[in-house]
Amino acid sequence: MNPKSAASEEMPHHDVRPVDALVMDLLDARNVDAMAEAVIRGLDGTGDYRLVCSSDWPREATCHPALSERDDPDAPLEAAESVLAAVRAGASPACGGRVLCDDGGAVAVLLPCTPSQAARRPLASPRCEPMLEAAGKRLAELLTARRLRSSVRQLAQSERLQHALFAIADMAGSDHDMPTMLRGLHEIVGGLMYAENFYIAMFDEDSDSLRFLYFVDTVDADGPDLDTPMPMAELMYGRTWYLIRDAKPLMGSTAQLRRQVSGPLHQHGAADLDWLGVPMMRHGQVRGAVVVQSYVSEGCYSDADRALLGFVADHILTALERKRDQEELERRVAERTRQLAEANRGLQEQVRERERSEQVQTSLYRIAALANVDDEAERFYRHIHLAVGELINAQNFFIALLSEDGQCLEFPYFVDDKDSARPPRPLGRGLSEYVIRTGKPVLLDSERARKLIDAGEIEATPGVGTISLYWLGVPLLDSERVIGVIAVQSYSEDLAYDERDAELLQFVSYQIANSLQRRNSAEALRRLNAELEQRVQDRTRELREQIAVREQVEAQLKHQVMHDPLTGLPNRLYLRDRLERAIAGLRRNPDRRYALLYLDVDRFKLFNDSLGHLAGDEVLREVSARLGQCIREPDVVARLSGDEFAVLLEDVPVPKVACKVAQRIQDALSRPMHIAGRELQTSASIGIAIGDARYASTDELLHDADVALYRAKSAGRQRFVLFDDSLQQQALDVLGVEHELRNALARHEFEPYFQPLVGLDDGAVIGYEALVRWRHPTRGVLAPGEFLPVAEDSGLLEAIDWSMYRMACRAGAALVGEGQFMTLNISPRHFQDPEFDVHLLALAREAGFEPARLRIEVTESTLLGDPDAVAAILERLREAHVDAALDDFGTGYSSLGYVQRFPLKMIKIDRSFVAPLGDGMSQRSSAIVAAILALAQSLGLDVVAEGIETDVQRRALQQMGCVHGQGFLFGRPEPASHWRH
Repeated sequence: MNPKSAASEEMPHHDVRPVDALVMDLLDARNVDAMAEAVIRGLDGTGDYRLVCSSDWPREATCHPALSERDDPDAPLEAAESVLAAVRAGASPACGGRVLCDDGGAVAVLLPCTPSQAARRPLASPRCEPMLEAAGKRLAELLTARRLRSSVRQLAQSERLQHALFAIADMAGSDHDMPTMLRGLHEIVGGLMYAENFYIAMFDEDSDSLRFLYFVDTVDADGPDLDTPMPMAELMYGRTWYLIRDAKPLMGSTAQLRRQVSGPLHQHGAADLDWLGVPMMRHGQVRGAVVVQSYVSEGCYSDADRALLGFVADHILTALERKRDQEELERRVAERTRQLAEANRGLQEQVRERERSEQVQTSLYRIAALANVDDEAERFYRHIHLAVGELINAQNFFIALLSEDGQCLEFPYFVDDKDSARPPRPLGRGLSEYVIRTGKPVLLDSERARKLIDAGEIEATPGVGTISLYWLGVPLLDSERVIGVIAVQSYSEDLAYDERDAELLQFVSYQIANSLQRRNSAEALRRLNAELEQRVQDRTRELREQIAVREQVEAQLKHQVMHDPLTGLPNRLYLRDRLERAIAGLRRNPDRRYALLYLDVDRFKLFNDSLGHLAGDEVLREVSARLGQCIREPDVVARLSGDEFAVLLEDVPVPKVACKVAQRIQDALSRPMHIAGRELQTSASIGIAIGDARYASTDELLHDADVALYRAKSAGRQRFVLFDDSLQQQALDVLGVEHELRNALARHEFEPYFQPLVGLDDGAVIGYEALVRWRHPTRGVLAPGEFLPVAEDSGLLEAIDWSMYRMACRAGAALVGEGQFMTLNISPRHFQDPEFDVHLLALAREAGFEPARLRIEVTESTLLGDPDAVAAILERLREAHVDAALDDFGTGYSSLGYVQRFPLKMIKIDRSFVAPLGDGMSQRSSAIVAAILALAQSLGLDVVAEGIETDVQRRALQQMGCVHGQGFLFGRPEPASHWRH
């Protein structure tokens, strides 16, 4: 076969241009459209192929040649996506298409238009391959360049939009007025799109009206009224009406807008070619509209313009709201400023009027006070002159008074720049006589004086004095009778008087007349008093002796009622009276505080029981005397009852002062007393309450001082405690704690904890001390110090002890081994029961605990309560093989004789003597410990040192011969289960 003939059969029947010429056409193409046309023309000229191109695939895809109205617009893009997917997957496209370029964004796909063309697969022809490769490279360059240009345009558009938004924000915060800002907004929108015709309208939902803030139109020059809201009914079915009602943007020609609105469309205003409007929204509600429109074909709008205007409209609304709020604020500020200015003017006028009134009132008070001052007449009148001079010009001033017979005019005070003092004169027809005759104020200048002279009311009498230019005189009235004149006058044109001065001087004259009357009355009264004084003195001498006798009796009775007969100190009644005065004084002077010291003599019952009541009374008298030496006047020491005393300190600027006095009392009472041939050591517990504004009654103050005293006694006596809010809260919580204790007993919340007693040499456990703990449901495990004081005061201590003894014996039965023992702490209250030993032994047997392994711990105060009864109980327990241990030895008051008297097995050295032992041990503590060890050895008693916390203390005790010990060094108190493991 002829190759040429075969080749001719494979070639299409239409003309084909040379390949080199086609490649040159492709390289010369300057845009994608030209490139697509060259590719299609190079393949064949019949339009059997289409080229689908996109610079941002699959967006902005275009088809070449363009589709006709009969073609499916989506078919080429779908075919191109199918070809591209197959090529990217490494397969051959089914339709015969070819991907000319593909970088993910820039994509060009060549598609056959007909199935027959696809079947022939002409794109695989060697002749087409160079052209297609060149076309792919060139298309990639052109599409990439188009994408870059599009990005540049988008960046430029974004920059313009950003600048526009910044400009809108700056304009909203500027000091431009609303019209200027609206013109600026128009210019900003015009920089983004065609906006030669532009308006902004705000919608008022309440009135259903639209107010056009800005309107510029090149055709419709009349436009709406910018100052008058327009009802929405007048715009019904118009484009702006639909914009507000439908709350969505509208864009296009009138025909296009008819398809976008929800009803019939009426034309309002001039007909345009293109119209774009967006609603201004806030929280889903339409607040207004922004509209641009075009009357020329060059000003048509696109979807990008609609989106851009919608975005800008939000910022325009924000700017309008800010400007409106700013103008409203400025209006309110201006209105408020105007109101404040008016109020200020009124207040200033009131202030001036009040200052004048206060000045007048001050002068009147001063004049009134002068009537009570025992000064000579000249000094009295001079003070009146000064008081009047503070109100009006009184440089020339005089007072004229009628004589007692009413025939002469006297001048007791006269000050004048021109004339000297005037002597008394008979009544004539002068100005002063005219005022007295008429009884009214007279205000004259030269002209008025001439008229009075012409009328014959006054006479121009030469030699009486220099004629003044201005004269003002007012009558002095005494019970509606004129007694004189007070007058001022001026010789200068600059110092004239007016009606206000006359009214003011007349007002002052009433007070001056009253002062004169009181002064005259006082003088008459002094004369009468002088006459009565002698008679009063005579009568006084007669009554003085009677009063003296009565006062002596009353003082004696009052002393008996208000004082304690034993000590001679004030009693509770007297103290309450002084406290009420102190509370009242604090109300008058809040800075002058006081303090109440409430004290109780420690162990006074012991003195009475041991030495007798006569000796107890002597102790109270000695305490009273020492308390009196610790205070100063006007402080008070009072005896309230028994051994209770109180000290009232009148002046306590700071609480430290009361504390110093309390310490002084402690020091005074600590000195030995010699009573009934014995040397006694006394002390006191003191509670202090500082008087301040919170105390309205004496009972409250006494209560708080008593609370502080109770706290001092609970803390160990021989100390003072200052009351504060925490003590008050603790006192209030006592009832709550007592209630919880009762519930705890019912719910069995108390449990025993055990602390080991060990040998100091090898640490072997010789026994356990049972200690009570309260497992509180909310506060956790509580130590005895947190609840036992309340339990003791409320009478629940014995019930708690018996409950703890029972549980300790039950737990100890399994814990205490052979040769070991368990100790129980017994409070003094239990020894008041003569059958305590019987109950304790019965409890131990019931719990299965062997009595021989049980020891009880007692304190020295327990031994001193009722020594005989305690000794009998301890003796019976020892016979039942229950030994006794003396706890906290050395801290109580017993003598060594008591140690020998009672049947004791063991002594426990108090932790206060163990704590100082160590490298730099206290010689005093070591000497006491050595003495206790020697005493115990001589009596055959076991010794246990308490509170051992360090190895240094342990070695020190070993060196002194101590065999047994107890403390945190060997173990803290824990439940029995802890030690069994």
